[in-house]
Amino acid sequence: QDAVQPRGYSIQCRITTEDPLNNFMPDTGKIDVYRTGSGFGIRLDGGNGYTGSIISPYYDSLLVKIISWARTFEGATKKAIRSIKELNVKGVKTNEAFLINVLNHEKFLSGECDTHFIDDTPELFDIKPRKDYETKILKYIGEKVVNEVKGTKKDYNIAPVPKVKIPEVRTGVRSILEQEGPEGFVKWILKQEKLLLTDTTFRDAHQSLLATRLRTKDMTKIAEATSVLAKDLFSLEMWGGATFDVAYRFLRESPWRRLQALRELIPNIPFQMLLRGSNAVGYTNYPDNLIRAFIREAADQGIDIFRIFDSLNWLKGMEVAIDEVLKCGKVAEVTICYTGDILDDKKQKYTLNYYIKKAKEIEKMGAHILAIKDMSALLKPYAAAKLIRALKQEISIPIHLHTHDTSGNGLAALLMAAEEGVDIVDTALSPMAGLTSSPALNSIVAALENTKHDTGINLDDIQLLCNYWSETRPVYEPFESGLKSGTAEIYKYEIPGGQYSNLKPQVESFGLGHKFNEVKDMYKEVNELLGDIIKVTPTSKVVGDLAIFMVQNGLTKENILEKGQHLTFPDSVVDYFKGMMGQPEGGFPEALQKVILKGIEPLNKRPGEILEPIDFEAIKEKLENEFKIEPNMRNVLSYALYPNVYSDYLKSLQEYGHLYNLESHVFFYGLKEGETAEIELDEGKIMIVKLVEVGDLDEEGYRTLAFEVNGNRREMRILDKNLDQKEKTQHTLMADPSNPKEIGASITGTISKILVKEGDKIQKKQSLVIVEAMKMETNILAAEEGEVDSILIAEGKQVRAGQLILKLK
Repeated sequence: QDAVQPRGYSIQCRITTEDPLNNFMPDTGKIDVYRTGSGFGIRLDGGNGYTGSIISPYYDSLLVKIISWARTFEGATKKAIRSIKELNVKGVKTNEAFLINVLNHEKFLSGECDTHFIDDTPELFDIKPRKDYETKILKYIGEKVVNEVKGTKKDYNIAPVPKVKIPEVRTGVRSILEQEGPEGFVKWILKQEKLLLTDTTFRDAHQSLLATRLRTKDMTKIAEATSVLAKDLFSLEMWGGATFDVAYRFLRESPWRRLQALRELIPNIPFQMLLRGSNAVGYTNYPDNLIRAFIREAADQGIDIFRIFDSLNWLKGMEVAIDEVLKCGKVAEVTICYTGDILDDKKQKYTLNYYIKKAKEIEKMGAHILAIKDMSALLKPYAAAKLIRALKQEISIPIHLHTHDTSGNGLAALLMAAEEGVDIVDTALSPMAGLTSSPALNSIVAALENTKHDTGINLDDIQLLCNYWSETRPVYEPFESGLKSGTAEIYKYEIPGGQYSNLKPQVESFGLGHKFNEVKDMYKEVNELLGDIIKVTPTSKVVGDLAIFMVQNGLTKENILEKGQHLTFPDSVVDYFKGMMGQPEGGFPEALQKVILKGIEPLNKRPGEILEPIDFEAIKEKLENEFKIEPNMRNVLSYALYPNVYSDYLKSLQEYGHLYNLESHVFFYGLKEGETAEIELDEGKIMIVKLVEVGDLDEEGYRTLAFEVNGNRREMRILDKNLDQKEKTQHTLMADPSNPKEIGASITGTISKILVKEGDKIQKKQSLVIVEAMKMETNILAAEEGEVDSILIAEGKQVRAGQLILKLK
């Protein structure tokens, strides 16, 4: 024995498909990716591990033994850690992170471990699940291919991004604002003889034309070129309005990230947002502390100009927002929403005197700029001239005119307003202009060349940006409103441009697509019923919701007071009549208000005065506990504004990961067989994905999609949700992890024993079912007390991990 001399150290680590966070229960499934880490001082003894291997519940869960050797114990430990970290296994859970925690622990390194080491060392289980973005993205693409596009994807051109030299210092209007502050900025505006232009392409243009679906990816591609080629713009309207919730709801991306990314790429042009007064970027009134916190955060993240409006022109509804913008040192552009026709002497509600009076009151409130928001394109050219001429005689702050081109008269209205001294107008780049969008920027630049109002913007430079948008827009074709030409009937219906493109899909979602014209007629009738109100978000939604509701239920203005007694009206309509959106000019129609509120007492003051302040700390705690994130103020604000929408977004992140780097044609339509796409997972980390084949339907209703990822074969199994009832096969029901009344199997295995029967009363943590796998028996416990509603398995049957086995009432 004395002759035996130690010449080094060796450590064996067994990599198994056991889940340390689930009491080391064995995981089962197909190994999609299997790559080991070897090298000098490492020996690998293979088990069941290889790409494509099926890990069943009936055999040892060992994948590989990693055996390290070195002259010192420390060296052997480091080699083992290095090899485990280089291991890449996807498709099943493993114990690799747990082993790394063991190897790094000071007790292990000092040789002080005993048989209680794991029990007494809970930090060994501080394991963050590996972010498997590759699998999540393949799953997302697979869902698109199988359940939405179904092999009908078109080919799309690559939009040409102009090559521009980025100067070391980018000049633009924003430097004036930063140097002079809002007051000095206003003085500069008033000195300009040229017409200043705002570009709405990044916000209102696509909200009006494409149902707000424009993705950040397509904005950031052209952003730096915009900062150079459009440096003389007054501002970019690029945030707020419907873009906030649509980003989360439909685009699965953060609007805050959009603001941050664009601010970094465009440092020289002022950013402008649309703020709905006490509604912020929502559809209802929020507590004052939420409005103030939202404005502060938006200002910190890069918004320079806040266009603040109230959907009823109720100035009291804008007080808090104006005050906070002024406190933040940003530009308060306060708005009058235009409706009616000041050229028609028969109309006595929204007269020229009405607008002059509002403008004077807004100036007294401390506004830096007055905005005229003609959201429904009702401001006719001669009315624009008359309005601007009168306002210029009555107020001393700059005037910013916003209109849409739905009637085809938008450009004429802007030009006539320019002749009367309007300071700034909203436009959009020509491929994103016209119809329900803003008038074309290119056209107004050309029209004013060589005049005293010459914008100073280079048409050739702007055309380079237009070439990009011309090729980008076809990707969004399914979201087009269907309006092919301008229409003067907008003067009849008074539907805002942003709502017009969204109204048709909304009507179709209720199965009323064939009655779209009837809904438009009802929109006009509802407006009259409400007393001819200002129609802009959220009040325009009230009119639209009530119009759809009335068509759906066979209501008219003649029978609504009678039939409405027994109907529950849409929430938006109830909130409006409760006074939650403010007080309309002339008050509410009392008889209709009583029918809709059914005894609820309406408000006669600003809702923010009575709403309980938001508890930001409580929201932060909820997000930490429920979604396991470390929330910042932007997360908290998003949840406070849209709790359900934001929760769904966070769940989507858990299921699919971040999708903002997908090209838009891939995001909306997936891939077609044989198509290859480059996907940036992280900075400098590119994944090249090719869809090789979409498999036939299997007996459980799934299709297997074969991909190549960076040259390696990957398969993804996707449930086909589009089958006719006759074609549907029996597929495995999975338990909803967030629903405590749905109890799923914790592991894959065989049902050994069912311990309860339907109708039994059960207690929390009571054993319900025993599952056997790999010679281990696992108890499935009740998450809460209740009564067994149904049992969906039988003894001796095989189950998958997560499969629904039992439901509680």
